[in-house]
Amino acid sequence: MKKIFTFFIAALLLAGCGSTTKKLQQGNYDAVIDKTTKKLIRKADADNAAEMDRAFRMANERDLERIKYLKMENNPDNYDEIFSKYNMLKMRQQKVRTVTPLTIDGKIYSYEYVDYDAELISAKRKAADFFYNNGKALLENALQKDDYRNAYYQLMKASEYSGGQFAQIDELIYDARMKGISRVIVEVSNQGPLKLPPQVEDDLISFDTRGLGNEWVEYHLKHVDEDAVYDYAIIVKLLSIMVSPDETKDVDEIFNKRISDGFDYVLDANGNVMKDTAGNDIKLQKFKDITCTLVETRQFKSVEIRGEIEILSMNPERLMQKEPFGASNQFEHSSARAIGDVGALTEEALKKTQQEKIQFPTDVEMVMICTETIKPAIRNAIYANRQYIK
Repeated sequence: MKKIFTFFIAALLLAGCGSTTKKLQQGNYDAVIDKTTKKLIRKADADNAAEMDRAFRMANERDLERIKYLKMENNPDNYDEIFSKYNMLKMRQQKVRTVTPLTIDGKIYSYEYVDYDAELISAKRKAADFFYNNGKALLENALQKDDYRNAYYQLMKASEYSGGQFAQIDELIYDARMKGISRVIVEVSNQGPLKLPPQVEDDLISFDTRGLGNEWVEYHLKHVDEDAVYDYAIIVKLLSIMVSPDETKDVDEIFNKRISDGFDYVLDANGNVMKDTAGNDIKLQKFKDITCTLVETRQFKSVEIRGEIEILSMNPERLMQKEPFGASNQFEHSSARAIGDVGALTEEALKKTQQEKIQFPTDVEMVMICTETIKPAIRNAIYANRQYIK
C-alpha cells in the first residue's frame, strides 16, 4: 500500500510539471508564472523556481522585442499595444517580486527592478492622442452609421487613456453615440374590417424590446417627437381579425335518485298492526323516485388574429423582409338551471347551478383577450429577423 501511495504522489508531481512544461512550449508564459508563484508562496521548490525563472525571462524577452518592433515601425496606431505590453511587463514583475529574491539549493533567483512607469505614461499619452485625433476625424467625415460607431469607440478609448482631459470630449462621444444609433419605429396597420380603439393597437406592441438588437439599435413603440428620424420601420400588419358569432348551446341531462319516503305499518287480516316477538309494531320502509333535469348552457366565442410584420429600411425606403404571425383565443363559460327536484342532482351537477349566464364579450373585448397571446408572437417574429436591422 505504501508503494502504491508513493507512486500516486509521484504521478501527481509529474502531471503538475508536465502541465507547466506544456504551457512553456505553447508560449503561455504568464500562466506558468501565475501557477509557479502560487506554489512558491506555499513552499520553496527548485523545479517550480526554475520554471518561473524560465517563463519570466522568455515572456519579458518576447514583449520587449515586440515593443522594439512597434516603436521602429513608428505607427501611431501601435501605442495602444505598446501600452498594453509595458503594462504586462509591470504586472509580471510585481508577481515574481512576491516570491523573490529566493535561494534554493545554493541558487539565487533575483531580478533587477525595472521602472516602467515613464514608458507607460508616454505610451498612454500617445495612444490617447492617436485615438482622440482619429476618433474626431472619423466623426467629422462620417458617411454612414459604422463611421460614427467607430468614432465613438475611438473617442471612448481616448477618454479612458487621457482621463477625460481632452476639451469637449464628452460632447464628441455623445454626438458620435447619437449619430451611430439605428432607430426603429414599430407601428400597427390594421387592414381588417374590425376597427380597433387606438389603445388596443398600442397594447399589441407594448412588449419588452430588450434583446431584440445590439447596443446600437433603439426601438420606439411610438413617435418620441415629430422631428424624430428613423432608419427602419417595422409595420405590424393585422391582415385578418376573425371573431366568431356568439354561440350558445343547451345540453340537457336527467338525474334520477331513489330516496326514503317514510314507512308503512304491516297489518294482519283484520286490519290490526302486527307485532314482532318483542311486542313492537312491524314497519316497512317506503321509497320514492325523484327526477331532475339539468339544463346546462354552454357559451363559446373565439378570436383568431393573423398578420405579418414588414421590416423596411427608410433611407431609401425599401422592403427588406416579411414574417407572418398569428394567435387565437377562446371565451368559454358554463351555467345551468335545474328543473325538478334538485335532490336528485349529484354534488358536481348542483355546483353547476350556482353559475349564472353572463354577457358575451364584444368583438373588441375578444381582441383584447387575445392581446397577451399575440404580443409574444409579434415579438418573436421581430426577433427572428433582427439581423436585417443594423
